[in-house]
Amino acid sequence: MYTRIFRIFYFLQFFSFGSLFPLLSVYLKDEVGLSGTEIGMIMSISPIVMIFIQPIWGMISDYTRKPVQVLIVSLLGTAFFGFMYSFVHSYAWLLVIAALLAVTQSGIVPLSDSITLHYVQKANERYGSIRLWGALGFAAAVPVAGQVAEWFDLRFIFYIFVALLIISGVLAWKLPREQSSAKVNIREGMKELIHIPRFLLFLLTTFLVFGPVYANNFYFGILITDLGGTLTGVGLAFLLAAGSEAPFMKFADGVVRKFGMMNVLFVATALSCARWLFYFFEPPLMIVYATTIVQGASVGLFIPAALQYVRDITPAHVRTTAVSLYATVGNGLGSWFCTFVGGYILERWTIEHVYLFFGLLTFGGMIIFAWQSKKALRKLHEF
Repeated sequence: MYTRIFRIFYFLQFFSFGSLFPLLSVYLKDEVGLSGTEIGMIMSISPIVMIFIQPIWGMISDYTRKPVQVLIVSLLGTAFFGFMYSFVHSYAWLLVIAALLAVTQSGIVPLSDSITLHYVQKANERYGSIRLWGALGFAAAVPVAGQVAEWFDLRFIFYIFVALLIISGVLAWKLPREQSSAKVNIREGMKELIHIPRFLLFLLTTFLVFGPVYANNFYFGILITDLGGTLTGVGLAFLLAAGSEAPFMKFADGVVRKFGMMNVLFVATALSCARWLFYFFEPPLMIVYATTIVQGASVGLFIPAALQYVRDITPAHVRTTAVSLYATVGNGLGSWFCTFVGGYILERWTIEHVYLFFGLLTFGGMIIFAWQSKKALRKLHEF
């Protein structure tokens, strides 16, 4: 019963994200009439806010021991500010609403993942087979929301976003609530996490690997149009990329058990690195479309393996905080840094140089995983 609820929950949650965020810049440009600089400022607010706010959601969850209730607050708060977004047309107020939306939205994914990880361990289920429904939801949302916007009005992307988040909030109420009864001291919990060397090193690799993955969402469309593609082609590329994650997520847990956590993380990182460096050489457009499938293998394997690794190396009473910090470093700090530096590189050189930068960063993460994998093998042989 719970597994089915989780799957529907993830599908609707990511469908809501996919219906709004890929088309938000188009809405701000065509409907509100903002300039490119103003749109860039609004779009960059989310990762900056997440850097500071995302860990707080995890701390609140760990402290209250009521992650489901905290998740519902995050979902309904995001729905409220998404609804407000559709009524605001002043640049200054849009900045405020975008920041408030980021505050509430930043809790959704890490809280959902933490609750799911807790459930799959107790129920002997696979995280990847649940999380893949999020990838399917996002992949389905972009063409559906785009078609609805063409039929009616671009503002409808907000209505889809709000309606599905409210339904997700109702579904979240039905999620399992089994949690440890022991409360944690927030300050002591953070102190405990920063004294785990493996966790800190993993945060660094997450920054190097997932920063480019998230920043790619902003720059991939530019690469495709630069190579002669159309806006329809951009939508197709995102559909292929997000949709290809699902099958890999389904089998990720089995792959981790067979080949080992570090080996899977290394291979997933190496695939991302190869993809970014390949784009530097200006490949033909059709080959770029074909390489979007690589995102399925890289991201589809990395997300389940990374979350399981965070769970394995951190104490149970601060696990939600740990997952939130992991999400903050990749989705917040890494995304902001790569988007910001990528914009500077794009202005000075070309979009291909942006992907060279992404490839070099990811190569750094690949080296760290290779070293950790070799170290783990050495320990196994000594044992």
